[in-house]
Amino acid sequence: MAASIDALTSTTLKHLRERWWNDDFTEFLVETLRPRPGNRILDVGCGEGTAEVRIGRLHVSQIRLVGVDLMIERVMVARRQTASHNQRVGLATADACYLPFRDGVFDSTFCVAVLQHIGDVDAAVGEFARVTTAGGRVLAVEPDNSARYSYSATPAGLKAFEMSARFFAALAAAHGDVTDAAVGPRLPSLFARHGIEPIDVRLFPVSQTRLGVPPGDVWARRRDAVEQAIEQAPTDAVRALGREYLEILTSYAAEAASAGSAFVEIQNTMLFATVGQKTG
Repeated sequence: MAASIDALTSTTLKHLRERWWNDDFTEFLVETLRPRPGNRILDVGCGEGTAEVRIGRLHVSQIRLVGVDLMIERVMVARRQTASHNQRVGLATADACYLPFRDGVFDSTFCVAVLQHIGDVDAAVGEFARVTTAGGRVLAVEPDNSARYSYSATPAGLKAFEMSARFFAALAAAHGDVTDAAVGPRLPSLFARHGIEPIDVRLFPVSQTRLGVPPGDVWARRRDAVEQAIEQAPTDAVRALGREYLEILTSYAAEAASAGSAFVEIQNTMLFATVGQKTG
């Protein structure tokens, strides 16, 4: 899995899907879904068509890929992306909790980093089970956004990671975010509840290590991300917390520069890929 995360700009993996998706992950996806000629495969939360384009590059013949996403703008991008690769993919706008398909119409159903966005995960998994045929595969790949490891060689760095968690949690709460941060490890239980027998859980670490002083653009991206989040904050209390966080980031950059080659920063989180089979 490619290394590209930064808890100092976001404490979740909600907006980083394309950054860690690589060829090895695509091969895992195909190996798990076991596509055969004539199979219909549903991608719930297809986004801009990343899975469709990458699966298409593997030249798995005579399968019917269908992708749905809640945002029509993303579906339109996915349509352009797949068309530019001469791929025939069915794409539509749809809610994961109310899929517009008949019962048992798909041979495999999958989602990647989607359930972490949904308030009613139970309903979405129930829909995955409903539209998948008996004996078909269901795959969900989701993080545990409540458990992230971070380390910095400087005191301000440790404080920055602590403040990032406080600020982004306050921002999410102020916006009424009621999603399940720890959805990843809960998936096997959710599958079993809806008649999907869990058969495997694969863990994918998503990591980043910085040795030596980070370049200036790293700090610029971090400050830009926090400043944009402050602008979107709906309350004075959250904005004040964001400004306090920016001050700590400034101190962190100065301490990193002083540390020179002794500077180290490590971040890691985990994706849980749960594979299930729809029971008869």
